[in-house]
Amino acid sequence: MTKPDVKPDEHKGWRHWFRRNPALNLAYRIGVGVIGGLVLVAGVIMIPYPGPGWLVVFAGLAILSTEFEWAGRVLKFAKRYYDRWAEWLKRQPSWVRGLVMAGVCAIVLVTCYFLNVFALVGGWFGLEWSWLQSPIFGSR
Repeated sequence: MTKPDVKPDEHKGWRHWFRRNPALNLAYRIGVGVIGGLVLVAGVIMIPYPGPGWLVVFAGLAILSTEFEWAGRVLKFAKRYYDRWAEWLKRQPSWVRGLVMAGVCAIVLVTCYFLNVFALVGGWFGLEWSWLQSPIFGSR
């Protein structure tokens, strides 16, 4: 009698319990996809802001790569190009690095403006200037 076509490591660990039942396996893969996708989207949103944006992107891709082969390929690709970008930026003169930093700061300031952060903080100090109000979330 021959064994079914099973990978050798599938009989080890807790993951094989899910793989044995197609419905549980599908539910597990959907769960990994949803959680990994949410972490990935959060990381992409955080990229231009101070903090661990790229780290969170890589974490989301790593979560996804536990079940999806394409995510592993994207993770390798993203790491390679992130490292290339960081090395390129290190080799640039200070004025180029300054321009990149100015661009990042502009993205942060525009986002804060549209999220009405300036009006909120201005309100703490009694500054009710109309130009601080976001055109999207402004209260007026």
